[in-house]
Parts: sequence; structure tokens; C-alpha cells
Amino acid sequence: MDTFPLLAALFFIGAATWFISSRRRRNLPPGPFPYPIVGNMLQLGAQPHETFAKLSKKYGPLMSVHLGSLYTVIVSSPEMAKEIMLKYGTVFSGRTVAQAVHACDHDKISMGFLPIGAEWRDMRKICKEQMFSHQSMEDSQGLRKQKLQQLLDHAHRCSEQGRAIDIREAAFITTLNLMSATLFSMQATEFDSKVTMEFKEIIEGVASIVGVPNFADYFPILRPFDPQGVKRRADVYFGRLLALIEGYLNDRIQFRKANPDAPKKDDFLETLVDILNSNDNKLKTDHLLHLMLDLFVGGSETSTTEIEWIMEELVAHPDKMAKVKAELKSVMGDEKVVDESLMPRLPYLQAVVKESMRLHPPGPLLLPRKAESDQVVNGYLIPKGTQVLINAWAMGRDSTIWNNPDAFQPERFLDNKIDFKGQDYELIPFGSGRRVCPGMPLANRMLHTVTATLVHNFDWKLERPDAPLAEHQGVLFGFAVRRAVPLRIVPYKA
Repeated sequence: MDTFPLLAALFFIGAATWFISSRRRRNLPPGPFPYPIVGNMLQLGAQPHETFAKLSKKYGPLMSVHLGSLYTVIVSSPEMAKEIMLKYGTVFSGRTVAQAVHACDHDKISMGFLPIGAEWRDMRKICKEQMFSHQSMEDSQGLRKQKLQQLLDHAHRCSEQGRAIDIREAAFITTLNLMSATLFSMQATEFDSKVTMEFKEIIEGVASIVGVPNFADYFPILRPFDPQGVKRRADVYFGRLLALIEGYLNDRIQFRKANPDAPKKDDFLETLVDILNSNDNKLKTDHLLHLMLDLFVGGSETSTTEIEWIMEELVAHPDKMAKVKAELKSVMGDEKVVDESLMPRLPYLQAVVKESMRLHPPGPLLLPRKAESDQVVNGYLIPKGTQVLINAWAMGRDSTIWNNPDAFQPERFLDNKIDFKGQDYELIPFGSGRRVCPGMPLANRMLHTVTATLVHNFDWKLERPDAPLAEHQGVLFGFAVRRAVPLRIVPYKA
């Protein structure tokens, strides 16, 4: 008689009994039963944020799963998100660090992954008071306007030729140039250029490798072996991008030395040089290089993804597109490129951006947090070392929060004051609390101005009208959810 099935059954029953009794004894958050070794990994599928949202309806807004040996708590309601990110924000300020983030020692230097401490506070202060302050954003507005004009010129050429625009690629180039103008007073890439492909390859390489499902992240015993080669590939991509950024910084340092009396530019690179030259500076060059890497990758990937979703929703809903166009016409008149100072006078455009981020948060699970100590939340124990994921996607689709949650209805934001800046936990695409995204002020301006430039100057139609937009589902790419099929639409003058 073959005893293996019997032994396997006994092992499974024993493991189940131990797990259930352990969970009850420690009062851990409820969740689906994990299989031996792999835990709940086989249950996640290709869209884990959607799977977690479905499971939360059964197990509640504070739910736990086992991803291999990585114990994880999923947060799926604004109330629980506020507990984690605000009330117990200090306890849950840590980060779970994927193996890919160890590339080029990024985990030891990056503001996004450093523990809350002196170095983190110094870099955060630079972001808040110098890089993304209101005055800094105002000073660099003219540079961004030039890049929006280049987007407009590209769209005009495509319109004259009857050629479709790949919105993702156009948004990527524009976003990258808007960020480069703000940070470096330079143009990173151009439309229809081979340089674009190199930049795109590097930045997409960094963004994707960080989110690759990596067995070494779920089974730490495998990390020294790097069985999928994730760390090796990450070292290459991170290294290439850091080298580019360091080149920009060195060029500016040399220019300042050679031209000490030249007027300073209104960009962040001047600030960096001043910081490095100051006597009381405690940060090293590497800190600032890795900070800019975070901003480039995080900012370009998420903003590009969101602009594509915004344009899809507007093309799919011509009545909403018409409302945006009418509002822009009434405020901008014959001006082609919107001035950032006009944003407060464009409430419907603002509502469109909010509604898109509700339906399509670019990072559906935000960046993972980690419990720095044991903490009881809502009556459940979250042990030290637990990974915590905030399911922003689930909260945006929750029918107990939003009426008709799967519908694109920007009007819902005209009658309430909910915003995405971290104070309203129903809508937190940029996170909240101490770990809120530092680049949100720039991203906010880019999302609105790029959308305004495209919508105000053209009408749009699908390149292939026979390919319904409803069939184009999202696909997880790194830490963002992109459209599964690139949005290709044709600009034309009605």
C-alpha cells in the first residue's frame, strides 16, 4: 500500500490544525488558509489587488495572507488605512525591501526605503522645502510650459498626417521632459528619437524589475543564490540610470566652477550643488543621486500610466470629454498651452483626474510597509516584521464608499471636498502620512497640464474603432497597473 497520500493528508491536517490554533491563540487578522510552504501565493493570480479586494469582502478590511514565508496584512478600508498610516504611522513606517532594491545599495541610501531617521529627515526636508516647495514649482513653471509646447507640436504633426499617437509613449516622453526641466533645466529625450528608446529602456527596466515576482523575496533562504537573476539585472538597470544622473550633476558642478558669475538656473540641480558645497551638509552625493533615481522612476512610471488611463476614460466617454473641452475653452480661450496658475479655475478637469485615480490608482497596493514592533489594530495583533499592503484599488471600487463605483463619473467630485493629497483616506493614490509621495506637487501639475494640452487642442478618435476599449484590461507592470493594450488614438480638428 502506498502510504504517501495518507502521510500527505496527515501533514496537511496537522498543518491546518496548527495554523488555526496559532492564529486564534495570537488573535491575528483573519484570512484564507495557507498551503504548506507556498502559503496563499497560488491564490493571487495575475491581479493580486483584485484578488485581495474579493477576499476582503469575506475576511474583512484587515486581512492576513502568507506569501511564502512573508506574513502580510492587507488593508482595504479608509478607516483601517487611517489607523495604519496616521494613528500608528510610526509603528508602520518601515519598508519591506525587495531583493531588486538592494541593487547598487539603493536600499541603504534611498529615501523611499530608508528607516525614519536623520538621513531620511534631511532628504525629506530637501524635497519639501526646496525641490517641491510652492516657490520652486512656480520658478520652474516656464520650463515645463516649453515641454508642453513640444507635446502640442508633436500632436499637430500627427494630426496633419492622420497618424495615431501612442499615448503611453507620448506621455512618457512629456513626463520625462517635464521632470528633467524641473530638476535639471534640460530635455531628457525627444519625440521620434532613438535616444527616447534608450531612456525608456533604462527607466522601464528599473520600474519593472522592482515589481518582478521574485521567489527570493518570499523565501529568504534563496536570496544568496538569486535564482531568477533579478538582483543581477537590477544592478545593471540601476547602475545605468545612476550614471546618467551623476553625469548631469558633474556637468553642472564643472559649469559652476568654470562660470562662477553666471546666473543660477531655476532648477533642483542648482540646489544640489549648493547643498554639496555647504559646510553644514550631512548628506553625501550618493544620497542625492539615489533620491533623483527614485523621483525619475516613480514619477515617470506613475504619471505616464495615469495620463494614459485619463485619456482612455475621456475617449470612452465623449460626453465627459466635451465637458472638459468646454471648461478649458471658457478659461483658456485661444491660448494653446494651459498656465498652471489656472488650475483652480478648472474644477471639472480636476474632477476628471481624481475620478481616474480613484478607478485606476497607478500603484494599486502602494509601496509596502513593515511593522517595526508588535501592534494591536482593531482588536487584532499585527506582529513585528509583518508586511502591510494598503489596497488603494479596493477602496476606490468599494460600493459602501462610492455610489456606482465601477462607473466613470467625475461629477461625484464636484459636490465634495475629497482630494488625493493624503488627508482623505478614501482616495490615497500617493499614500499618506510620513511616507506620502514627496513628488506629489509636481505630479499633480503634470497630470492636469498634460491632459489639458491634449484635450483643449484636438478632438480624438480610436485608431481602430473596431477594438472596444472595454476589452483593454489593466495588467500589472512592476508596481503600476498599465493598460494591457497601449492606447493609440488619432488627434484631429473637428
